Amino acid sequence: MANAQSRTLLLFGATGDLSKRMLLPSLFVLHADGLIAPDLKIMGTARSALDDAAFRAMVGEALSEFLPEPRKDDALIASFLERISYQPLDASTIEGFAALAERLGDISGGMSIFLSTAPFLFKPTIQGLKSAGLAGEMVRIGLEKPLGNDLASSCAINDAVADAFPESRTFRIDHYLGKETVQNLMALRFANMMFEPLWNANGIEHIQITVSETVGLEGRHGFYDDTGALRDMVQNHMLQLLALIAMEPPAEFDATSIRDEKVKVLRSLRPVAPNETVRGQYGEGAVGGKSVHSYADDLGKPSGTETFVAIKAHVDNWRWQGVPFYLRTGKRLSERRSEIVIQFKPVPHNIFAQRGGKLSANRLVIRLQPEEYVRLLVMAKEPGLDRGGLTLREVPLDLSLTDAFSKSQRRIAYERLLLDLIDGEPTLFVRRDEVEAQWRWVDAIRKTWADNAIEPKNYGSGSWGPSAAIALTERDGVSWND
Repeated sequence: MANAQSRTLLLFGATGDLSKRMLLPSLFVLHADGLIAPDLKIMGTARSALDDAAFRAMVGEALSEFLPEPRKDDALIASFLERISYQPLDASTIEGFAALAERLGDISGGMSIFLSTAPFLFKPTIQGLKSAGLAGEMVRIGLEKPLGNDLASSCAINDAVADAFPESRTFRIDHYLGKETVQNLMALRFANMMFEPLWNANGIEHIQITVSETVGLEGRHGFYDDTGALRDMVQNHMLQLLALIAMEPPAEFDATSIRDEKVKVLRSLRPVAPNETVRGQYGEGAVGGKSVHSYADDLGKPSGTETFVAIKAHVDNWRWQGVPFYLRTGKRLSERRSEIVIQFKPVPHNIFAQRGGKLSANRLVIRLQPEEYVRLLVMAKEPGLDRGGLTLREVPLDLSLTDAFSKSQRRIAYERLLLDLIDGEPTLFVRRDEVEAQWRWVDAIRKTWADNAIEPKNYGSGSWGPSAAIALTERDGVSWND
């Protein structure tokens, strides 16, 4: 079972936004490129009372809206729709699962389940699957976040899942780990001799991780106000990025080795002091030249939920002792950007100083979105005879992944993650001990906020967050890479 390709895929929440925007287009591309078996059956389920024909019509509309234009092909779409069926299900009650099992038929060839549901439905859904014989040894389950809103609720969900699915058949999804550039982090570190000898406290001064959005609530009012930026972005995506940056070299490129090293980092995170964190909430302002409302106006009521968070984190181990990791994420910021900045230490002695040459320490910028590139900023001499002094300038050595691999098929995260789920390849999924280590650290931050009455500070939409976030780094002589 470990690496056997499933012959059935069951999609919960099949009529939802995630399914329409990401899952169904991704599955179509895998179908069009011949990457899933011709006999793989795809069944959708949700509460909507649709039959197969109505569901296929909905899928066709979703593909028409969300597929890139070059990928649209009427014949391929028609053949994709032939492998799709639908079974209505109210997952809150156990009654409908027997009918679901009957519609699925023989699953002895293996089944993968993609479960995207509200947290309160996890337990009854798992119980329903188990009661209907849909949780056997040939079945694996992929779990889309949110998996709880703190350590206790996360453990409750994981316990419910573990009652039917052992860890080896449980695939927790963090779509950031499916991004090509995120995976290139490991190639950059462990396939190039020049970086790893400097990838420690001796060579690196600090590290920044920024995940910024220009959008506001975008229809997620209830969920987001109950969650906030810390739990929505830091607890999962940003801590996974931090773990990949900071982990020790794994013995092999396999799921166990990589996840063992990530969890060591997450367990080494130092508790955050009150003066090492900033909360913010966006006010009125302008984004992209358009006026936008405040968070309270978007929500329709006052709220104490943060839409921005900045944190100064530390990994307490030999490799990273004394190196701060600055994290920031927020909504309605100046631009959409996900990036990692590695700031190296300056050279120990400037031999060009007497000739007027000024040095800047090297920086490595790894941009994840919207562009995908790796940029190393190095010092170079400006051309000239230098009679009035020697001029040094910072110049970029650029690797645009888009350009360098322009002939390669670019894959979105869910294409890779769905294929890995179907194939039973767990490397890019998150293990339970990782999730729990992340929640312990985040829960401690939330307790610090509560104990010290740390409220969100207002920031203008279209800015880079509250001024306190600038002060968080400036007092250490560091500036955000804006």
